[in-house]
Amino acid sequence: MDNFKLTGQLVDIHNKVIFPAEIEVDRKKIVSIRKINAVPGLPFILPGFIDAHVHVESSMLVPSEFARLAVCHGTVASISDPHEIANVCGMEGVNYMVENGNKVPFKFYFGAPSCVPATPFETAGAEINAHDINELLKRKEIVYLAEMMNWPGTVNRDPEVMEKIHIAQKYGKPVDGHAPGLRAETAAKYASAGITTDHECFSLEEALDKAKLGMKIAIREGSAAKNFEALIDIIDTYPELVMFCSDDKHPDNLALGHINELVARAIAKGKNLFDVLKAACITPIEHYHLEVGQLRVSDPADFILVEDLKSFKVLATFIEGEKVAENGHTLIPSIKNEIINNFNTGLKKESDFHLPAKSKSIRVIEALDGQLITPEIRGEVQIEDGLAKSNPDKDILKITVVNRYQEATPAIAFIKNFGLKKGAIASSVGHDSHNIIAVGVDDSSLCRAVNLLIAEKGGIAAVGPDGEKVLPLPVAGLMSPGDGYEIAKAYTEIDQFAKNLGSNLQSPFMTLSFMALLVIPDLKLSDKGLFSGQRFEFTEVFLS
Repeated sequence: MDNFKLTGQLVDIHNKVIFPAEIEVDRKKIVSIRKINAVPGLPFILPGFIDAHVHVESSMLVPSEFARLAVCHGTVASISDPHEIANVCGMEGVNYMVENGNKVPFKFYFGAPSCVPATPFETAGAEINAHDINELLKRKEIVYLAEMMNWPGTVNRDPEVMEKIHIAQKYGKPVDGHAPGLRAETAAKYASAGITTDHECFSLEEALDKAKLGMKIAIREGSAAKNFEALIDIIDTYPELVMFCSDDKHPDNLALGHINELVARAIAKGKNLFDVLKAACITPIEHYHLEVGQLRVSDPADFILVEDLKSFKVLATFIEGEKVAENGHTLIPSIKNEIINNFNTGLKKESDFHLPAKSKSIRVIEALDGQLITPEIRGEVQIEDGLAKSNPDKDILKITVVNRYQEATPAIAFIKNFGLKKGAIASSVGHDSHNIIAVGVDDSSLCRAVNLLIAEKGGIAAVGPDGEKVLPLPVAGLMSPGDGYEIAKAYTEIDQFAKNLGSNLQSPFMTLSFMALLVIPDLKLSDKGLFSGQRFEFTEVFLS
């Protein structure tokens, strides 16, 4: 469709007005906007929504499939950090994401992953150094330095960290932040290094601290981490500094909604329409210098039609004049996707998951539903034949991280709040290094779940007395090359299977994937052992 016209109630976010208009599109751009007389029942025309920070890999879909689902909800572009696949496959992984995303009419803007590996306390599959960062940031499609998770190195002006930041500044590209819980003077030191955003705030006070420093706050609502309720009031004080993001969104959730859901929720809370739409549609464009239309003459024809300004039900999505979704149905066809991976470990034995007991008293990771932070608490294990066992009556279960890149002894600790009464669940999506991570009631179940993933070279799995389920993710052990809607359905089934084993977490597999994320305090487990994110050092499972 090279040339066409359409009419609607045009929402002019810049001038804060709404008026009936006819827009004309020619050769992918808006060539005219003409006011017309009011006509009853016209849809509203808005710029498209933008996810201001997302790891596409967490949708378990390759970029081309992520796009097929996202456009149905009015999303036209994303600020995508390929950090996950980079930790598995390095530069080859980043190139894979860019090339796959280029095959569909969706505006993927990728970052150069700043922390690969994320820490020296885990085994990753690759490294991206300052030279690699320079090569990436030279490229037009790499528009920013992705989240600088090494906040201690940033605050203390570590030379390698600062070199990466300076490279981004040399190319005039912003630097994303990742600094959960940083406040006051420490936050000021972090921001003054050149950090321009943060999506990790979990309290309004923290967000306000960082906004006062000029940092943009990306309000996150993903499948596991949900900060919208805590943070949305910042839009009243700093509307020009707010963006919306999902960070990590599983396929079942992506099939249901995206940034449109946050817009509708913000309006339902009485927030100013134009402030909300600026956060969802405009601020990411301005911050990251994106070539995305803002519904002005000469802009790319990137816009959406919505039924009303309450539900924001998306009637159609256009990207550069091409209609890519209509009435909840994607118009982007599936394509054949290649597979890359890095998976080099053999099947395990049940005895690999035995843990000799040094005492009954232990440190326990406390998983919190809807949060990435994991406090350290105390608990007791059961001891049988000198081995420490799960204590399901007290919901203290064994957790293991298995190195997927080489043969190594599994790391073992204990976790609370997964709620399993039987069986085990496992995933090769284990931020940041994506080793295999599993939680189970007994060693036999742990071994079965882990081996299902080793046999598939990646995926998510659940096992119980009544059977087992596995969703293969052969692309880097993170993503499926298949149809996004089919993967969403398969994920829904295995998610329910895990809940039938007793888990009452809203998203057990997404929560599981963060239990090896060492850069989020406090207690986590890497393939090398139990780790205190507060002290940034290894610690013992057993207490004397």
